[in-house]
Amino acid sequence: MVSYSNMVNHKGKSSKAIRYIDLFCGIGGFRIATEQISAELSIPVKCVFSCDIDEECQIAYEENFSEMPAGDITTVDARDIPEHDILFAGFPCQPFSIIGYRRGFEDTRGTLFFEIARILEAKKPTAFVLENVKLLVGHNNGKTLKRIMSALRDLGYYADFRVLNALDFGIPQKRERVFIVGFKKACLFDWPKGSIHMTALQEILEDNVPDQYYASERIRKNRLKKHKPTKEPTIWHENKAGHISAYPFSCALRAGASYNYLLVNGERRLTSREMLRLQGFPDSFKIVCNYSQTRKQAGNSLPVPVAKAVLKNLFIAQGWHDSYVEHDFNNLQYQMVDGQMMIFEKGEKYGRRTKVKNSRKIQATLSAK
Repeated sequence: MVSYSNMVNHKGKSSKAIRYIDLFCGIGGFRIATEQISAELSIPVKCVFSCDIDEECQIAYEENFSEMPAGDITTVDARDIPEHDILFAGFPCQPFSIIGYRRGFEDTRGTLFFEIARILEAKKPTAFVLENVKLLVGHNNGKTLKRIMSALRDLGYYADFRVLNALDFGIPQKRERVFIVGFKKACLFDWPKGSIHMTALQEILEDNVPDQYYASERIRKNRLKKHKPTKEPTIWHENKAGHISAYPFSCALRAGASYNYLLVNGERRLTSREMLRLQGFPDSFKIVCNYSQTRKQAGNSLPVPVAKAVLKNLFIAQGWHDSYVEHDFNNLQYQMVDGQMMIFEKGEKYGRRTKVKNSRKIQATLSAK
């Protein structure tokens, strides 16, 4: 496949669009992030294939992107997927029951990750970005992720992962996700730092919310027994033990949680638009499914600003931009370790699991009425 890094002219203009596929696409979080980076870096992009087995997600995706995703990826022949430069996949987390003894992606058969691996093997795109829940990192004492990384490297990719929190990228939602990036050729890729000031919850919440979103009087009284009202807008979170906490941000949206798992000011449920805003979706995104389905879709989606930050650095690392972008490569060092490219920030090992920033400082700003 032709390398786009070799197709940039002397003025930095790319002669073709960067082609990508959107696997397990959901409602298009990766696609929105890619379109935003395309506009920011003045580089054309084109989605050449998308898929998701959920029919409601297909409806929302088609309405917003004028493209109906394919269905079950397990029935799609890799030879029928168009050539592409980047593979995106927010793949569902299917536990690996045992640790295999064979090297390579054959060890991952029976999981949805295998579908990604077989496409990577067949199409050999320049790069990929995968996204999954944070629990993948520690599942089976880290052996599950180790198998995934081993399979990706066995396929010829320089791969690494990092846990990133949406709170660090401007979204008022504590949502930790693991991102995995990979490149066919060694390059200077820098993980985004995530030091963006958090958007105030007030800017996310809608005014004049209909009565249908308010919890019953019994539930509201029960919340007030466990937590005092706050002066600032807050989202009240009830954990499995019944403990109530109030934060100026949302805890992670969850597709299958109780409808009263998160309540604004302990009184009402989040609206469809508010949930999408908490995932970084623009208000131009059309809501075409009912509340229950949109809630499920938002809960399963990735945080768009986090994906955008990762993609921006990936594009820069590949030279896919038409204008100068400030990037501190002088603060990076790289070397080959056991045949794999490893990048090091000064004093910090590349690939080291990042510590989630303590949110107590934010929580401490809450004050009772």
